[in-house]
Amino acid sequence: MRTRPPERHELDPIEIASRDEIAALQLDRLRWSLKHAYDNVPHYQAAFDSVGVHPRDLTSLEDLKKFPFTVKDDLRKNYPFGMFAVPRQQVARIHASSGTTGKPTVVGYTAHDIDNWAEVCARSIRASGGRAGDLVHVVYGYGLFTGGLGAHYGAERLGCTVVPMSGGMTARQVQLINDFEPDVIMVTPSYMLAIADEFESLGIDPRQTSLSVGIFGAEPWTEAMRTEIEGRFGMDAVDIYGLSEVMGPGVSNECVETKDGLHIWEDHFYPEIIDPVTGDVLPDGEQGELVFTSLTKEAFPVIRYRTRDLTRLLPGTARSMRRMEKITGRSDDMLIVRGVNLFPTQIEELILDNASLSPHYILELRKDGPLDVLEVLVEARTDTSDTDSRSSASAALSNQIKTKIGISSFVNVLEPGGIERSGGKARRIRDLRQA
Repeated sequence: MRTRPPERHELDPIEIASRDEIAALQLDRLRWSLKHAYDNVPHYQAAFDSVGVHPRDLTSLEDLKKFPFTVKDDLRKNYPFGMFAVPRQQVARIHASSGTTGKPTVVGYTAHDIDNWAEVCARSIRASGGRAGDLVHVVYGYGLFTGGLGAHYGAERLGCTVVPMSGGMTARQVQLINDFEPDVIMVTPSYMLAIADEFESLGIDPRQTSLSVGIFGAEPWTEAMRTEIEGRFGMDAVDIYGLSEVMGPGVSNECVETKDGLHIWEDHFYPEIIDPVTGDVLPDGEQGELVFTSLTKEAFPVIRYRTRDLTRLLPGTARSMRRMEKITGRSDDMLIVRGVNLFPTQIEELILDNASLSPHYILELRKDGPLDVLEVLVEARTDTSDTDSRSSASAALSNQIKTKIGISSFVNVLEPGGIERSGGKARRIRDLRQA
């Protein structure tokens, strides 16, 4: 790979501070955040009072477990601005989710919040191998989605030149990558594969592009997907994590020199891992649901927000701050098929282990009487798209799913281009069981 990890003197001092220094800062900021939320957000005052806790009850970081969780439904019940902790006139920007499963979740930012967001995004790009002066091609969507503007402000803060391309128009993406010669691309991993396909359809080897760093987020992706992207582009593929309710992209990021999990920027976001069923806090190293409390947010503080993302906390390596393992899935994305728990990433790993299959796939679920039926729709690679090869690949994948996951499935290997491409997050699941 062509990237250079940052030198120690280039890092923010807090990134390499002692754990005692980090914990002392967290405790001070956590006290402020709890009081700020309690004093200014009626929802938090009522929630704290209902379980008999007050911000002054926090005397150590361990005391945070006394406070109630915040869930997405709380945000929807307070739609649109009920969770804001400052007057609306002091809110510099508003973002919102798509609202595909109900009312959108609305988040706000003061000018200081946006400044902090730019800082953590700049820190994330630097951790990925980006440098001042680099040309950064931003493919995350702009608008109410936090991805595009979060990446944009972070890149500018680092001193980069930004191409605010947004998603879609794949042929145009390829043209501008060829013409502008960016160093860094920020995009969903699934759409990066669509860009690779477009390069190859034009007879252009993606490895010959100028790109040296890809910063990928907004959806779970596997180590097998990293290997696929790095092999096709000759770049470093680095993971970024965030969600709009907590801030947006830049909550945590992998370091290019290790690629061993995402360092959480713990000076702004306090993480916990809980048992998703009981809500009990789990020790570092155990897998469970990720929970975040904001430490510096003014307009939209979040207290013990349940992300539904499944991971575990690990000690720091390239930085002093703790790492979170790559997200394996979301508790609300887990499928139950004939009593077996299944995450789409489990199927993805098996697909990418088969050289005849491309990484583009959909899991389709339907009912056959009382029984669940899983059909995997996946594309053949262009160089193995004849009927016999597709039939062999279908049988092999079906056998792997049965052997390694324990589910019987039908595998339909389609011609190249048979799966619709998304310009943003890939749609992996088509659940027809309720239809």
